[in-house]
Amino acid sequence: MEIFGYDIETVYLIGLVISGIGTLLFILFGDFLEGMFPDSFLSPTLIFSFLTFLSASGYIFEKLLSFHSIVIFIISLVLALILVTLLNVFVLIPLSSAEESTAYKEEDLKGRIGRVITSIPVDGYGEVVIEGISGTIAKSAKSFHNEPIPYDEKVLVIDIKEGVVYVLPYQNMIN
Repeated sequence: MEIFGYDIETVYLIGLVISGIGTLLFILFGDFLEGMFPDSFLSPTLIFSFLTFLSASGYIFEKLLSFHSIVIFIISLVLALILVTLLNVFVLIPLSSAEESTAYKEEDLKGRIGRVITSIPVDGYGEVVIEGISGTIAKSAKSFHNEPIPYDEKVLVIDIKEGVVYVLPYQNMIN
């Protein structure tokens, strides 16, 4: 079968090359294109992946199968729709709702419980480690009431000034 004077296999191959170049350009200029299609069903990622799946499966099926070209096109179209739907549901949607950053604000550390890893002397500095879901944070620490706090003591973060956490020994209220 021929389309526009070209063999159908050539058309599929050209479509595959164009969608590959489009994908490369999308990687380079993706922020601009995402701005043109914000939260749209027609995202460039889905369009390029659909064209890639359609062209690749059409080319492979034309080479391997002896069906009529229209049947191969319909099979490739259905396969591309299924694959793009699976890609969207199982990869793109979970990625878009995933946490974008593990950054934290220092103010978020107030009220958190940590452990002393370098003992805190009277009127001096030590170091505490605060563990959380986003990872482990080590900060310079000073005693809130200028009292010594020994190594491996649980502490409660009371205040933060200039990157230094001010802590008190943590007293568990559960008996």
